[in-house]
Amino acid sequence: MDKHAQTGWFNKLVTRRSVLATSTVGLAVPAAMTLGAAAPSNTANAQQGVVKKVTIYAEDLPNSALGYGLEPGKATIPGPLLEIYEGDTLEITLVNRTNRRLSIHPHGVDYSTDSDGAPLNNSFNNPGETRVYTWRSREMSAAGGGSRRFLPGSAGYWHYHDHAAGTDHGTLGIAKGLYGGLIVRRRGDILPDKQFVAVFNEMSINNLIAPNTPIFEANLGQRVEFVAIGHGNQFHTFHLHAHRWADNRTGYLESPTDPTPSVDNKDLNPGSSFGFQVIAGEGVGPGAWMYHCHVQDHSERGMSGIFLVRNADGSMPPGAQEAIDRFKGHVHSAAATAEPVPLQAPATGFAPKPAEGHEHH
Repeated sequence: MDKHAQTGWFNKLVTRRSVLATSTVGLAVPAAMTLGAAAPSNTANAQQGVVKKVTIYAEDLPNSALGYGLEPGKATIPGPLLEIYEGDTLEITLVNRTNRRLSIHPHGVDYSTDSDGAPLNNSFNNPGETRVYTWRSREMSAAGGGSRRFLPGSAGYWHYHDHAAGTDHGTLGIAKGLYGGLIVRRRGDILPDKQFVAVFNEMSINNLIAPNTPIFEANLGQRVEFVAIGHGNQFHTFHLHAHRWADNRTGYLESPTDPTPSVDNKDLNPGSSFGFQVIAGEGVGPGAWMYHCHVQDHSERGMSGIFLVRNADGSMPPGAQEAIDRFKGHVHSAAATAEPVPLQAPATGFAPKPAEGHEHH
């Protein structure tokens, strides 16, 4: 274990939430959901300095795709949404059940070189190998020197991904689906009722192309958390219809005079990530609301999906099913051949030969 790991109670990663499928069309997308109805005032509260352990399995999926999962035989794209509090340590046991080299590399947290997940530091899993990666988090601290400045902590909406499959930069692993979301919460943060991860990877969302992209569902009035992640080589924006959020760490304004701008469209570029919370249907009511890349060519080619806000009792609102049927009938332009392999659509032919050496292209 990483020599910097903090000691504490060894709790399982997912205690308050369980991973479940949420999509009603195409590939089921893993998300985390509060067990039972969460009150609006529900806030983050965890013992400081906890070491959380989780085992993740990297596995082959249909159509030559790859995924991470919390149980053998249950890998998904994206992988499980991981969540800790500032000050916690996350100890990941990665089990490689594939016949290729791969790893797991995080953004936004601290780690030693042997938990980097990069071949540069000889940090990866060979085929069939099990390896432990230790990620640490920390709270905001004073910058020192008599200033009133502070060094940022780890709180934020981050992500993790492979860094070793195909090349020493993990390009093949990311293209095939080895990625997932990582949240580091600050104590006092408001907790959501439902969570969704949307990964814009080349010209796909969660390695799927419309109309097979995920339908994210919530009931009217539920607090919904989105985690948006960018991968690949394309520049995107994330747009959510009829809902907006503050352009800061949480998506909430801090006070009535907070000058943070409100947005409903934000850049989502390779390697970047952000998150926010909204109240489903607030001010607009239930319905089938689109989310999509606002680069028009990308949206036309299949980078769009549906945020379905049901009635408060879970029933389907008038017109929503018709909207979903229209979405399924939309004609999207043919996808480029250099994009990830969708699990629920014909293979695009993207299957670069794995490289043994350290290659730059």
